Amino acid sequence: MAIKRICKYGEKILEKKTRKVNFDELKKTLPLLLADMFDTMDAVGGIGLAANQIGLDLRLAVIKIKREDEEPLSIVIINPEIAEKSGALYEEEGCLSFPGLFAKIRRAAKVKVRAINEKGLPIEINAEGLFAKALQHELDHLDGVLFLSRLPLLSRLKLKPALIKFKSRWKKMDESKMKPK
Repeated sequence: MAIKRICKYGEKILEKKTRKVNFDELKKTLPLLLADMFDTMDAVGGIGLAANQIGLDLRLAVIKIKREDEEPLSIVIINPEIAEKSGALYEEEGCLSFPGLFAKIRRAAKVKVRAINEKGLPIEINAEGLFAKALQHELDHLDGVLFLSRLPLLSRLKLKPALIKFKSRWKKMDESKMKPK
């Protein structure tokens, strides 16, 4: 499997709504793609990764939630849609496309998501807490919505100078990884 480069804030693919997946067209390459996505997410300590975060225009995401005294819950969602949401959470959130940046974001406390799994079968997920937050975050990515756009305008304006610094640092990090050794 391979660890993929994660797209960072400022790259156009992150702000574009992803295209719906034709499962039959993707099923042959899906196992390798999913392995790469989980490996990439694990390598940077994430809990979710959308396909557009690794440069792919596909409505597909993976999530892995650690659970006490149990194996982690690994979920693949293809063409997901939120069917229901309720309650409210206001918690700190981060994003692999914004490394090192965290902000308090308002999300629904509970969600019901309908999708297709890695076998092409329809699934319905009822989630709450961190799992609900992760699902909403990844669905936002697939819709081209960045987590910071969930902040009030004043908060976004206050973050602008920090984003400029982060963007410069991310670019240097990416460039240093591309230099031959």
